[in-house]
Amino acid sequence: MIERTTVRLPSELLDRARRQAAAEGTTLTALIEDGLRRVTGRKSPTRRILPPVSTATGGMRPEFEGMTASQLEELDDLEYVERMKHFK
Repeated sequence: MIERTTVRLPSELLDRARRQAAAEGTTLTALIEDGLRRVTGRKSPTRRILPPVSTATGGMRPEFEGMTASQLEELDDLEYVERMKHFK
């Protein structure tokens, strides 16, 4: 069953909605109906959940400071070889 209703909207919002409906080739009624279906179809309100923020300050660990890139790569390679020995 379709019902008529009256809503009060800010004129700039209504103008934007009319332009959006025209751009999509639909009616204002269809645009409003689609929006209401999207909002009322949700099980719970959508909240933006942000990941935790790191408090680390960055930089090298003290034991690695002053090493060149090639020295760090060599340490990484040796660590990798040691890890692979345990998988045999």
